[in-house]
Amino acid sequence: MIIRSLLMKIRSLLRHSALLLPAIALLGCSRTASDSTIPGSEAGEVPGIAVPDYASLQLPEKPNILWLVAEDLSPYIAAYGDSTVPTPNLDRLAAEGVRYTRLFSPSGVCAPSRAAIALGMYPTRAGAMHMRTGPWWDFYHELQDTVWQGGRRIYEALPPAGTHMHSTLLREAGYYATNHSKQDYQFRAEMTAWDASGDTAHWRNRTNPAQPFFAIFNFGVTHESQIWGRANDSLQVPADLPVKVPPYLPDTPTVRQDLRRLYSNIVLMDRQVGEILSQLEADGLLDETIIFWYTDHGGVLPRSKRTLYDTGLQVPLLVRFPGAQLAGQDDGQLLSFVDFKPTLLSLAGMQPPDGLDGKPWLGRYREPVPREYIHAAADDFDGCCHGRLRAVRDYRYKYIRNYLPEQPWYQPVPYREQMASMRELLELQQAGSLDSIQLQWFGTGQNPEALFDTRADPLELRNLVSDPAHAAKLGELRRELDRWIEDTGDLGMQPEREYLESIWPGGKQPVTSLPTIGESDEGLALDCATEGAAIGYQWVVPGGEPKWAWQPYTGPVSPEPGMELMARAHRIGYVPSKTVRYLPR
Repeated sequence: MIIRSLLMKIRSLLRHSALLLPAIALLGCSRTASDSTIPGSEAGEVPGIAVPDYASLQLPEKPNILWLVAEDLSPYIAAYGDSTVPTPNLDRLAAEGVRYTRLFSPSGVCAPSRAAIALGMYPTRAGAMHMRTGPWWDFYHELQDTVWQGGRRIYEALPPAGTHMHSTLLREAGYYATNHSKQDYQFRAEMTAWDASGDTAHWRNRTNPAQPFFAIFNFGVTHESQIWGRANDSLQVPADLPVKVPPYLPDTPTVRQDLRRLYSNIVLMDRQVGEILSQLEADGLLDETIIFWYTDHGGVLPRSKRTLYDTGLQVPLLVRFPGAQLAGQDDGQLLSFVDFKPTLLSLAGMQPPDGLDGKPWLGRYREPVPREYIHAAADDFDGCCHGRLRAVRDYRYKYIRNYLPEQPWYQPVPYREQMASMRELLELQQAGSLDSIQLQWFGTGQNPEALFDTRADPLELRNLVSDPAHAAKLGELRRELDRWIEDTGDLGMQPEREYLESIWPGGKQPVTSLPTIGESDEGLALDCATEGAAIGYQWVVPGGEPKWAWQPYTGPVSPEPGMELMARAHRIGYVPSKTVRYLPR
């Protein structure tokens, strides 16, 4: 491990990265990739961007897939050039895997981002764009009269009929799927989504050790709340640790302390990742498993999370393939979280369904033509802050449009204002003590549009909208944003109340129809009148109670002697149906 860590430090010194981090200047990189380059939107605009030779990968037919997910974190780790604190376990994944340098969330906050990952759709298509529409835990049932933050009514996003979560589709293909333990999708998880979801969920709970698994582990220690929630804990890094304060924040002791806490939490997260990797190795599964480590969006300091700057959208991704294939290589293509679901299915040998916004970049159904753009949105937050911003980005330029230009890009989210550095920033603003760069986030009126050259200006501080030299690029990205909004049927373009009325007429949430059960020559056939609903079933002793996990129905099932069949149906965004019981003759 010591040698591997030293190698990572050497690579950091040599790195010539395609990625420029928001708060640090990156060093060079010696990582390699194939000669398969990616064209930019302008000739010669992205020279040297390459992808590994994925066609050479040798993978099991149904590999285990492990997702390790840190919260609220931009690429502030050694693998991306920031050696402020040691991260030996992430260093290992980087050294033995592929480093992705242009991955973006379509939202700068967790619930819409997680909806995009689970559904393979933009939150604005799925109705999941407003943060947060409800606390989705199992004990919430009839919700019509329940309110949530800011007096907002709790409601569930309603994606198109027939939309299913990534894990439901994997379970239909024979995978054991677990989530440890955050969900937060803007809707209740399909009842067929998980074999287990909670603090004890683990691949080790499979009854058949040969069954392939899809397992998610979430690491909340890097979450925004842990900046103030752990403020009085002993730091895991020296109290005098040198940190670099980005110019859009004031360089004060308070800001530096929050930065040190950020890095302290990264140290703890790395240790937690190491614990899961050790368990995987102890089970002899390391080289049967594809490992993803990523974060759910950028963050976590002011002007990061919830914004459409790269500090809010750009995230790190490290992928280790069995046998450390493609070790030490970079992938510089543009990727979005909407690409995760189709890629996951493709790795499992499954053709992604129609209607997804993403496309697979790995696996049997990999699409070799890369993206030209990524897209993102920021809408309402916590029922108290109403915004409507949209963004499009290519390999170099970012365009942001504010549809409510009378409002600043900054939104006064009370949750964020629990952070000491955020409170201090607001106090300095009121006192007139911020400089012109630090005030940009709070500007109104004069900035309904912005264009940034992220290569020359990675912190997105210089608005080029009025620069004639960039008029052609501005026109291109304006048109692309208009196209995306129209093609995806952007539901955030209407007020939230109107959207809610369109999916819950009269304020009543639709209810999934009861499944029907019929006997045929092939076995017991289940059906549901609600279009696109998932059906789950399980066998119990007559009169017995069901277990938590429901098996996805994919076709007629054979009766089990002496057992009673229980079935339920659930369309995402609807109330799940009641349970139907059936005792075969």
